[in-house]
Amino acid sequence: MGVFTYTDESTSVIPPPRLFKALVLEADTLIPKIAPQSVKSAEIVEGDGGVGTIKKISFGEGSHYSYVKHRIDGLDKDNFVYTYSLVEGDALSDKVEKISYEIKLVASADGGSIIKSTSNYHTTGDVEIKEEDVKAGKEKATGLFKLIENYLVANPDAYN
Repeated sequence: MGVFTYTDESTSVIPPPRLFKALVLEADTLIPKIAPQSVKSAEIVEGDGGVGTIKKISFGEGSHYSYVKHRIDGLDKDNFVYTYSLVEGDALSDKVEKISYEIKLVASADGGSIIKSTSNYHTTGDVEIKEEDVKAGKEKATGLFKLIENYLVANPDAYN
């Protein structure tokens, strides 16, 4: 088994506390509301919403996948850090055992956020994951993030 790590950094005009609330804490209700074509539903199938919780995310009609299950590995509300692993679903293949993610929000000098993300692909055997293979998923995640950011800009009283 190999582990291939990819990191990314982006910025947002939304401050970390508000962005974390929308992007992490309230994502299960917000994303299906503003992007039902991407995410049909998100539900807790095991746990109380904290570390160890398993969530099932069902994708919308336009997706290549039907569902995934995430396990929450860490949730630091004070430092705006969220870690989770994709542990089941048709987005995984016989080549990828699991994918672990870390999202960290840091305040930027302009009052917004710097979003630091790390993805760890845990592969089976000698399989290698190439940057190009990850690009499509990153582009979809970026598109979803921009929808959330635009929603927050358009609704300044939401998620304060």
